[in-house]
Amino acid sequence: MFKEFKIFIARGNVLDLAVAVIIGAAFGKIVTSLTEDVIMPVIGKIFGGLDFSGYFLRMGPVPANYGGSLSDYAALKKAGVPLLGYGEFITQAANFVIVAFIIFMIVRAVNRLMPKPEVPAAAAPVEPADVTLLREIRDELKARPRV
Repeated sequence: MFKEFKIFIARGNVLDLAVAVIIGAAFGKIVTSLTEDVIMPVIGKIFGGLDFSGYFLRMGPVPANYGGSLSDYAALKKAGVPLLGYGEFITQAANFVIVAFIIFMIVRAVNRLMPKPEVPAAAAPVEPADVTLLREIRDELKARPRV
């Protein structure tokens, strides 16, 4: 079993996938930081500090020993209050769209920088032997004198 596992791991696809996951995780942290620390503050400034993450609906009772604000989503969630956090969903959806657009722009730029492979000219298709034989017969018939 160990030998089979070693053969499986040694395949190129598995190693490529492992490298892609590691690089993807590191890239994800960079993109998350770019989104949260650079882009979202600018969007917040443009829209007057609008933050959707605090919008929610309370779906159950607040514990009797809770002493925090009833409008603090994070504190209520930590206290175990069932919440429908639609604002957090909107924020995460916006983050996704921003990240997807950034990745699209990066891939687009890389594709423009990469040299395009030269496509060899297609060779003329080889004529089937049947067609060649029929043409030879036709030419012979045309060349014969008519009686």
